[in-house]
Amino acid sequence: MEEVDTSSRERAIFAAGAAKASNEFDVGKEVTALGTSLFVLGFASGPLIWGPGSELIGRRWPLCIGMFGSSFFTIGCAAFQDIQTLIICRFFAGLFGVSPLCVVPAVLSDLYSSTYRGMAISVYTLAVFGGPFLAPVIGEFIAASYMGWRWTLYLPAILRFSDVCFLLLFSRETFPPLVLVGKAIRLRRQTGNRAIYEEQERLELDIDAVIRNYLTRPLRMLATEPIVLLVSVYMSYNVVMAITVLNSRERGGIIHTNILAHTGAAVYNHVSNED
Repeated sequence: MEEVDTSSRERAIFAAGAAKASNEFDVGKEVTALGTSLFVLGFASGPLIWGPGSELIGRRWPLCIGMFGSSFFTIGCAAFQDIQTLIICRFFAGLFGVSPLCVVPAVLSDLYSSTYRGMAISVYTLAVFGGPFLAPVIGEFIAASYMGWRWTLYLPAILRFSDVCFLLLFSRETFPPLVLVGKAIRLRRQTGNRAIYEEQERLELDIDAVIRNYLTRPLRMLATEPIVLLVSVYMSYNVVMAITVLNSRERGGIIHTNILAHTGAAVYNHVSNED
């Protein structure tokens, strides 16, 4: 779950250093805010790639490729010295970085039966929702320290590289049809019988199915399911934005202390998932 937690934290951790980045590049805060906006746009676009990809080439390689690509572009964000490169790299970091959020639920479905799957998904949910609460806390203190705002980008990249190395060394493919493909390949080599194959080997990418399942379905659910719309509005505003606004602008104080209000929501998220 470390890769999921890192992905969820990366969405919000840069926002803590956006003001300092704005001062360094001598641009408005609206421009540096694009670093977060385009990252989220990449998050929204990535499932169109990683969702179908995990059904075609398995779970392992989309995870590794996505996390490596996100690390590469995140380091580009931190290392380059112009705002244009930072904004562009943030989009691609989000595009690649969303792969764990798309693929890990499928991995859990492969590994756990329906009896234990609910518990596994609860831990996954904890990682997904806990990251954005804790990221502002971590990011504010990093940006205010001698390390500077660039380390709000270097740190997630380093964690992702370590996750990629761990997956390459210790993980195995979990997608059952692809496991059967490997078995069919071994049997063909051993027997010389070319008639042995698995249906997954003949599967082709269906663009219409990708658009129907991964692009239009979330929009249809948002438009036709009131509970989805209400929860989306609640999570995007009340939980994330209003906490900081109420504790910093209305009650006064320095942001480095008031940002700790996010830890209350993080603790609640942990406790509710444990229950």
